[in-house]
Amino acid sequence: MKIKGNAVRPGNVIEHKGRLWRAAKIQHTQPGKGGAYLQVELKDIRDGTKLNERFRASEDVERVRLDQRAFQYLFRDGEMITFMDNETYDQVSVHQDLIGEPVVFLQDGMNVTIEAFEGDTISVMLPDSVIMQITEADPVVKGQTASSSYKPALLENGTRILVPPHIESGTRVVVNTADGSYVERAKD
Repeated sequence: MKIKGNAVRPGNVIEHKGRLWRAAKIQHTQPGKGGAYLQVELKDIRDGTKLNERFRASEDVERVRLDQRAFQYLFRDGEMITFMDNETYDQVSVHQDLIGEPVVFLQDGMNVTIEAFEGDTISVMLPDSVIMQITEADPVVKGQTASSSYKPALLENGTRILVPPHIESGTRVVVNTADGSYVERAKD
């Protein structure tokens, strides 16, 4: 689907120079001389390389439609992770590098979204947040609760995060899967 160069938005997948790219960051620029353009940071879907491009409103860009389907996490076998299609019950195995750093937050039975282009799996997206239990947390230092300082804590999956001083071992918390940051205490 053709779109104008200034209509590219973060998250869009475009075909450019014979490869598939996901727009990571965009910035509208209006120079003193010449026409306005859109500065776009592109990330190659397959190998992760980055490219900065300028697109003008007069240029046409090929936007790619990806197939998005709901899958359920089944199991891990070494570095390969297997998911099941929620509708057809077909199984797909992908390398853990396709998921990236959020792979540590996969939980049994978790529903994920898998994007595919012409039958090839391109990305696996976890939910925005997960609920996990704190297994280890440093004790509160007297007087530290008044400031907005955070302390290190260990999650049940072995990942270290920073949490507010009032969070203790055994507490269930909501964690952002994109960057592994503390969001809030889980509602029981």
